[in-house]
Amino acid sequence: MADPPSSARSVKIGADERTGWSSDRPRREGAPPRPVDVSTRCRVLRPTDRMRYSPGSLVIVVSASAEDRDRFIERVIEEKGAVFTLAKIRGLIEGRVPADALEERAGELQQAAVTKRLEAGESVVIGAEGLGPQERDRWVRIAHGLRRPRHIVLLETAKDQVGEEDAAPLNELRTALDTGELGAEGFQTAMRLGGAAIGELKRIVFRPAPRDD
Repeated sequence: MADPPSSARSVKIGADERTGWSSDRPRREGAPPRPVDVSTRCRVLRPTDRMRYSPGSLVIVVSASAEDRDRFIERVIEEKGAVFTLAKIRGLIEGRVPADALEERAGELQQAAVTKRLEAGESVVIGAEGLGPQERDRWVRIAHGLRRPRHIVLLETAKDQVGEEDAAPLNELRTALDTGELGAEGFQTAMRLGGAAIGELKRIVFRPAPRDD
């Protein structure tokens, strides 16, 4: 999954980690279906100058600063066609749809495009809108249903960029990431970037791991 070219560190996701499991217990008649269990084992990765994920992966970038998040994605993602931030989609359709329908239409196009790419086995990078798990869950469930690898990157930002309402969910996300508990959300790897490590990471690429010859 994530592998710097020089240090030859490879993270291999086993077949048993690619999907979660759901209960086989029968549900009561008339009860709503149980949500599919997307949980898996999550590995916490150390950042390097070049991170490698397998083609067809879903990578979600989360930050308390939307500007820092989108700037980071623009700088480090090698495959520009894999990026599906709302800001990018808004820019493509602004002026072509009524202003009061812009957000709704952008969201619809984002979901349709992401689903289509994952169905085709192509990589996807999303800048999560907000820090709550609900936003991440909908993307994880699409990728899980299509048996695509799922990864999360938490991008730290300056304290003055963190709103009061974001402080608690950000701390919860940090704790869950650092302890490997984001596997409960369906992520197979997680990485936290802060300080100098943000600038030191130059590229995120989607390529198969080098063959051991």
